[in-house]
Amino acid sequence: MRRVTSLRSYLTWLAVAVLLTLGAIWAIGWAKDHPEHFPGARFELAHPRGWATHRKLVGFAADDAACFAAFDRAKAGYLRRPVVGRGICRASQRMILTGDRLVPTMRPANVAPGCAVTAAMALWTRDVVQPAARKYFGQKVVELENLGSYNCRKIAGQGAQSEHSTANAIDISAFILADGTRISLVNDWKDEDVRSEFLHAVRDGSCGLFSTVLSPDHNAAHATHFHLDMAKRAFGRTVCR
Repeated sequence: MRRVTSLRSYLTWLAVAVLLTLGAIWAIGWAKDHPEHFPGARFELAHPRGWATHRKLVGFAADDAACFAAFDRAKAGYLRRPVVGRGICRASQRMILTGDRLVPTMRPANVAPGCAVTAAMALWTRDVVQPAARKYFGQKVVELENLGSYNCRKIAGQGAQSEHSTANAIDISAFILADGTRISLVNDWKDEDVRSEFLHAVRDGSCGLFSTVLSPDHNAAHATHFHLDMAKRAFGRTVCR
C-alpha cells in the first residue's frame, strides 16, 4: 500500500513538474514575442506600446547612449544638438529629426527636445495623433506647432525644477492637417465641435505614454498648449490633467 501511495505521489509531482516546465517554455516564448511588456527587453521604436513602454522611455532620459541607439537601429535620421546648460539645467539629449517619418514636421523647426521625449513623440504620433486625425478628419497631421522644449526654469508657482530645464519636455500648441487646416489649443479646445473632440482625444490618448500630460483643463498657464514630458516619478506614476 505504501508503495502504491509513493508511486501516486511521485506521478503527481512529476505531472506538476511537467506542467510547470511547459508553462515556463510558453512564458519564455510569449516574452520573446512581446518584448514591449518586459522592462529588460530592448526597446525598439517599431514595437507596439506595452506594459513596460513607459518605464523604458523614462529610462532613456538618463541613458543617452541607449536612447540614440534606438533611433540608429530604426535608421531614423536626426541631428544631435550641442549640450547646453550645466548642473540641473544640463541638456545632453537635444535632437532634431531630419524627416517626418516618425514625427510630423515641427514648427518652429529648430526645437530640439531630448531623445527620450522624441522617442515618446514617435509612438505618440503613430498610436495617438495620426489615428485621431484619420478618425475625425480623414487625413493625417503633417505639422506640429510648438512653444519650445529647453528652458532652464522652475515650474510656475512651485519650487521644483521644470522638466524643460533638461529638454525633457515639449509644449505642443497646434496641429496642421494635410489640407492646411490648423487646429490650435487656444482657439479650439473649448468649442463643441470636431476640432475640440480631436484635441481631447489626443490628450486622453497621451495619458500613460508620457509621464506628464497637462492641457487647458489643468490651469490657465496651459491654456495654449499640451505640456508633455518624461519625468521620472516613484512607482512609475504619471500625471494627466
